[in-house]
Amino acid sequence: MSISYTVQLSKPAAHIFKVTQEISQPDKNGQILSLPAWIPGSYMIRDFAKNVIQIKATSNNSKIELHKIDKSTWQAEPVSKPLILEYEIYAWDLSVRTAHMDMTHAFFNGSSLFLMAHGFENEPCQLEIKQAENDLLTSWKVATTLNKQKTNPAGFGLYSSNNYDELIDHPVEIGNFTEFDFQVQNVQHKMVLTGPHRADDNRLKKDLVKICETHCSMFGEFPVTDEYLFLVMVTGDGYGGLEHRSSTSLMCSRNDLPLISETEEPNEKYRNFLGLCSHEYFHTWNVKRIKPEVFMPYDLANESYTKQLWAFEGITSYYDELALIRSGVISCKSYLELIGQTITRVLRGKGRLLQSVAESSFEAWTRFYKQDESAPNTIVSYYAKGGLIALVLDLTLRKLTHEKHSLDDVMRYLWLNFGKKNIGLVEGQIEQIINEVCGVDLNDFFARFLYGVEDLPLETLLAEVGIRFNLRPTISFDDKGGTPSEQTNAVAFGARFAENGFGVKIVQIYSDSSAESAGLAAGDTIIAINELQVTKSSIEKVISSYPVASKLVIHAFRRDELKTFELTLKEAELTTCYLEIIEDVNEETLQKRNNWLTPGLTPRT
Repeated sequence: MSISYTVQLSKPAAHIFKVTQEISQPDKNGQILSLPAWIPGSYMIRDFAKNVIQIKATSNNSKIELHKIDKSTWQAEPVSKPLILEYEIYAWDLSVRTAHMDMTHAFFNGSSLFLMAHGFENEPCQLEIKQAENDLLTSWKVATTLNKQKTNPAGFGLYSSNNYDELIDHPVEIGNFTEFDFQVQNVQHKMVLTGPHRADDNRLKKDLVKICETHCSMFGEFPVTDEYLFLVMVTGDGYGGLEHRSSTSLMCSRNDLPLISETEEPNEKYRNFLGLCSHEYFHTWNVKRIKPEVFMPYDLANESYTKQLWAFEGITSYYDELALIRSGVISCKSYLELIGQTITRVLRGKGRLLQSVAESSFEAWTRFYKQDESAPNTIVSYYAKGGLIALVLDLTLRKLTHEKHSLDDVMRYLWLNFGKKNIGLVEGQIEQIINEVCGVDLNDFFARFLYGVEDLPLETLLAEVGIRFNLRPTISFDDKGGTPSEQTNAVAFGARFAENGFGVKIVQIYSDSSAESAGLAAGDTIIAINELQVTKSSIEKVISSYPVASKLVIHAFRRDELKTFELTLKEAELTTCYLEIIEDVNEETLQKRNNWLTPGLTPRT
């Protein structure tokens, strides 16, 4: 191997990985090396090089000078013998994106640890993961889908990859985890759970098999031939996921996992975890293989702009929940609750009237991943609204083609003609393919809803498959929508709150709200309403006790200055959605609904 890496868990208590890297034939003009600035799947510059504590180089047992060129790049002085680098990486980010290590476990993505040798990006790489010498860590095991070359039963030893891109696309978990495996499409799948939990492995296995089989059946095949791995970090309140070519890194709360005593229908928390697993698994096709041309190859030093993230994340968000009902894991009522919650999230944000989903995709680097207090009023999520566009697109295709075509056909076409052939999609090509595959002209649809800011025709399209669309006011700060309420009227303060030591801190102010009209701002700390003290736990009860048009006197601190505001309560807008099954429908409508929610397992051509 021309490039080799060795990872040592040298200082777990100090959260430090030690990496040794050898380049057998370095650039004779002075080898350039760099650490990625971002990780695929998370579209924000994170500057992983900031975690390099120290770095040194030698060649032929002599010290070699390293010159830092920019924030993430070094150049070694010219040498004729193999170049050896030693560097330490600080790892204390408990997330799916970077690296984390302490005395309980170690986790890393290669993009956080391994310097890329310029000019050798396509050369084979070897990685050795060394067992910790600390006696307390001798029981640790390794979990990864990197290609094993020579490892011990615990997984420590030599691994290989065909190139740098492959090397950094296999996250690694090391620790005392629990695990179970199952078969899908004759491929071994495994889930590894790190952290204290009491999960029912059999329940997880049963549900995951159904979900994974549903995705594989729709596409007609599974791209991974050796092993697929779910790496799950279980914490008190974590949530998140990041896709990789043959694995995914997940974080969840231990309360998201099923217990043996739970009923057959997944509760809301477990349903969300299954949706997360489904989402990242669908990415095995959509974005890991079906991907924008601008990602081929990834430019990991700079932003890679595309207007297509609505398709790669939005369509995935649509299918992650659709697979839950198609697989039989959740009921139709539960699925409609999920759609209602997504519609609610989109309708509550005035940003949907200012920013298109295509713009949201393009501006992910600077706006979606760097949200501030103005976010609900200025941006729209290409995940949430992108998922609704996929839903509307699917129902529209089914309607216009009289049930002959659907979004399923488009996804299979993209897999067979682009993902499987390793061909990237140029801007606007997905829309053209949808028109061609389904024999329709949806250019006006895309202009209005994808590149424009019109609200989607959800009510009409859902009615045609026997689903009733309802809107009601928001009844509490924790009201996520998706379910009906007996309360028919409500007031709206127009802000999101967080706990503060001596009051209630305003996190966000919504456009055209009571709070905005009164002059309140994000960062203000409310201490009293009508001269009575309020806290995070009491403020909602106080506000809701007043009728519409009531005038409230708000005392709040802005920085260290006490201010008085006069606020007139407005009526809550009808932006909370819930959907209902229309029971009394004709056979044609019922068949349309069944075609959508419970298609046969054999893919249509």
